[in-house]
Amino acid sequence: MPAYIVLDSQDPERLAKFYGELQGVETLLSYDEGRYHAMAPNREGLMIVLQRVPEPKTGKNRAHFDVVVDDLEAETDRVLALGGTWIEPGKTHELETFSWRCMADPEGNEFCLYLLPPGMTNDAA
Repeated sequence: MPAYIVLDSQDPERLAKFYGELQGVETLLSYDEGRYHAMAPNREGLMIVLQRVPEPKTGKNRAHFDVVVDDLEAETDRVLALGGTWIEPGKTHELETFSWRCMADPEGNEFCLYLLPPGMTNDAA
């Protein structure tokens, strides 16, 4: 069943470019004169919708994405090059064999770069 998660944004086109580069996906549609941008890795499952709002982000997100990566160092560098930030520079969180870094998109929405333990695939996570 398709599902949508909507992120408020002052510049949805900019965030669509950021998340598109981060996830390797293109905007599927833009409508209402650019107020909304929708994207998904495929046309099934979770779709991200970026919605233009006038006010800036003011506090910590109540929910966030975990982006599964193969290389924390390389992906951290890529997020920074795309205009994101490392929320706690130099800090890598660890729990047993899982590792992650807390990042933010260009508007400050938090997400984590998440490294799976050796031998675990994204399908098993």
